[in-house]
Amino acid sequence: MVFLSKVILLALAIGALCVSPSLSFSSGFRVSLKHVDSGKNLTMFQRIKRGMKRGQYRLQRLSGMALAASDSQIEAPIHAGNGEFLMELSIGTPPQSYHAILDTGSDLIWTQCKPCTECYDQPTPIFDPKKSSSFAKISCSDSLCEALPQSTCNDGCEYLYTYGDYSSTQGIMGAETFTFGKVSVPKIGFGCGEDNEGSGFSQGAGLVGLGRGPLSLVSQLKEAKFSYCLISIDDQKTSTLLMGSLASVNTTSNTIKTTPLIKNSLQPAFYYLSLEGISVGGTRLPIKKSTFALQDDGNGGLIIDSGTTITYLEESAFDLVKKAFISKTKLSVDNSGSTGLDLCFTLPSDSTNVEVPTLVFHFEGADLDLPSENYMVGDSSTGLVCLAMGSSSGMSIFGNVQQQNILVLHDLQKETLSFLPTQCDQL
Repeated sequence: MVFLSKVILLALAIGALCVSPSLSFSSGFRVSLKHVDSGKNLTMFQRIKRGMKRGQYRLQRLSGMALAASDSQIEAPIHAGNGEFLMELSIGTPPQSYHAILDTGSDLIWTQCKPCTECYDQPTPIFDPKKSSSFAKISCSDSLCEALPQSTCNDGCEYLYTYGDYSSTQGIMGAETFTFGKVSVPKIGFGCGEDNEGSGFSQGAGLVGLGRGPLSLVSQLKEAKFSYCLISIDDQKTSTLLMGSLASVNTTSNTIKTTPLIKNSLQPAFYYLSLEGISVGGTRLPIKKSTFALQDDGNGGLIIDSGTTITYLEESAFDLVKKAFISKTKLSVDNSGSTGLDLCFTLPSDSTNVEVPTLVFHFEGADLDLPSENYMVGDSSTGLVCLAMGSSSGMSIFGNVQQQNILVLHDLQKETLSFLPTQCDQL
């Protein structure tokens, strides 16, 4: 029996279970992830709107990256930056605790450091390398220094790392002990940023890059696997990042879906997927095969990204998705534009749940049938239910709302990405 529609509840409460981290790095470790809007008294719609606003900055950065990739006149490489989740960790000896923005779209790890030439206000004290007994400068001949897109050699390896909206971090590369939960890892290479400028950084004390490049945490740990499990956007509890052997938890399940990771030599940090089509309400949409294809000049394609709130599809594909939802949803379209989302419907005044069409993303080798709460968001106070997706030009992005309560496993050795439906509060 094929189900063509689903019931979406307008209120969904999800709890979270705190689990102690692993004590041995050799068996992997787990880290709590906190949404940047956690602890604020916001409705789901308000969270989505705030996330979309931040997402516009990220889209601008991605657009700048796509332009730079195809323009030989632009010499300074730029990266995604920003994000929606904060990663809790400690740095130095003795360890100093702070929250850093988790970013699967870039690879540099960095934090603000004293003495500051230009630093933004952050929630925790700025790291002072002189007060840590384990800090050491990285030499100019080190492979991490050589992997930097821009570096100079004066008093050690000095770096400049720029983001797509011309935000940047600049300073000296160091090696330091990082602590994740109860697991300490020595000699992690990171940027000690003394000049940090631009928008979107102030939620945390720096960034932790989880991209595919050599500077990222994943690459430095030489771990072939990592995964994350994101709870619902309206939940106040924490999500989870799993590194190493812990990443594969429960992946023997027959409900797992696996698709190849694609490499883009012009944008090597990103996790590209091959999206072959989309079905709405059981009907495969007539999207051209080339719509989500990665082009020779580095443009186009689809990336999976934890740092973008909603999914953005190339405009022609989104228009077909939008038309299909209008056709198959038995509700009146709301044209007020009050939510900032492209497609909203008016809820019946006497209803606490509504029926919506199914939505399936057909990745290569993996048909991902999303639960309704991962693409339709309802708000009884406004009387609206909306599609949590938008349109983009060029690159498409599979956002974090669509990844809620799914264990997303990256296997960099096999070059695959797997989806496993999971109650992330019970992981």
